Amino acid sequence: MADWTVDQLEEWDARIREIVEEFGLACHPQEFEICDHNQMLGYMAYSGMPSHYPHWSYGKSFEKLKTLYDHGVNGLPYEMVINSNPSVAYLMRDNSLLLQVLTIAHVYGHNDFFRNNFTFKTTNPEYTIPAFKARANRVRGYIEDPTIGLERVEAVFDAAHALSMQCRRNLAIYKETLEETRQRVFDAAQERPDPFRNIHAKREYVEPNLRRNPPEPDEDLLLFIRDHNPYLSEWERDLLTIAHEEAQYFLPQIETKIMNEGWASFWHQKILQSLELPASMSFEFMVRHNQVVCPHVGGINPYHLGIKIWQSLDERCSQNGEGRDSLFSIRESDRDTSFLRRHLTEELVRELDLFEYAPRGEEVLVTEISDKEGWKTVRETLIRNTGSNTLPVIRVIDGDHEGKRTLYLEHVHDGRDLHPEYAERTLAFVHQLWPTEVVLSTSVEGKQTELVRSDRGFSMRAA
Repeated sequence: MADWTVDQLEEWDARIREIVEEFGLACHPQEFEICDHNQMLGYMAYSGMPSHYPHWSYGKSFEKLKTLYDHGVNGLPYEMVINSNPSVAYLMRDNSLLLQVLTIAHVYGHNDFFRNNFTFKTTNPEYTIPAFKARANRVRGYIEDPTIGLERVEAVFDAAHALSMQCRRNLAIYKETLEETRQRVFDAAQERPDPFRNIHAKREYVEPNLRRNPPEPDEDLLLFIRDHNPYLSEWERDLLTIAHEEAQYFLPQIETKIMNEGWASFWHQKILQSLELPASMSFEFMVRHNQVVCPHVGGINPYHLGIKIWQSLDERCSQNGEGRDSLFSIRESDRDTSFLRRHLTEELVRELDLFEYAPRGEEVLVTEISDKEGWKTVRETLIRNTGSNTLPVIRVIDGDHEGKRTLYLEHVHDGRDLHPEYAERTLAFVHQLWPTEVVLSTSVEGKQTELVRSDRGFSMRAA
């Protein structure tokens, strides 16, 4: 039985909003929905969206989450919050009053971050829920169409989901049209005016290959297939568009997980400390807060790492008499990669006792520690395994390689080889959407290699 009423939550929410404004947080209007554990499991399976298109993978996710929850292996989040305007958050009905108050404060931290961080500027939060609903309706229309049906729709989505994160990572950079790129490549190849050309060696003119498509490597794999495979039906192109748009919506959350959770945790702590809680709630707050931000054995807790960095920045601002303007500036202009590189200092790395480890045979060995020589290596390893840095970068090089309609792709190798099984299965999905030969250039154990998928199956050859 809950120890709170809706009227009480509204009163606490009003008090929290006043403190949020006093601290200078700038939020979208906030709405809350109270749900039970089954509803929360459903929202988790559908990434928090109240409306979403159907696909077998979401049912699988729900059954997995429910099984783990029913057997006590995993718990449920205290809340979920959607990047939308107005923002929507879900509160668990079984939470205590203190836990509801804490999560409401936490939600306002996320709300402020969603509204102000630059990576979310392209997500159009005012259209989030209508856009997801419109996509869901289109997909259900294709499923109900007797000429298309569920199996064909799910087959396209199987491939699209596997490839959807092979896209541009920095959405703040304008993407040129094909004509604009060709014009820029042509202009760059032209001879520049040189007042000293009489004494300078004449530069050899290299004619740009404007027939190649794309003129420059393109990271948006799904969009390239959508736009340049003439054998796709309009409904198939629409499904690829839907998968791409949803990946673009969730990408900023992947790119800012540490910053975002740290920011929300930092502010929920400040807000609850300002509420002057009664003693009974204060004790529970300390317990719940420490459960959220405590370090995890064998891995990184983004709440713990994020709040530690924000707290160190806040202390630095206080010592320098700067106020919190610089905190708001960092919140607006960074993503996890730059946030860690700029603000995870040597002192913090040592305080957090971070180290690097790797498997050696059947054992796991510590390969680097946070000493004077090794702390930067530890930080760089952490950065390489943060956000979308965990995903390989695959670029389209040529959509008509050697004039055979071969799709030629390039893996931007960063020292980590592709997982052979994943590479083979991913190329199978690419081939499903691009039915002629697909070639992926990569490096395998230091040797340039081409992975090939065609009607004859999968093969490897020296580049």
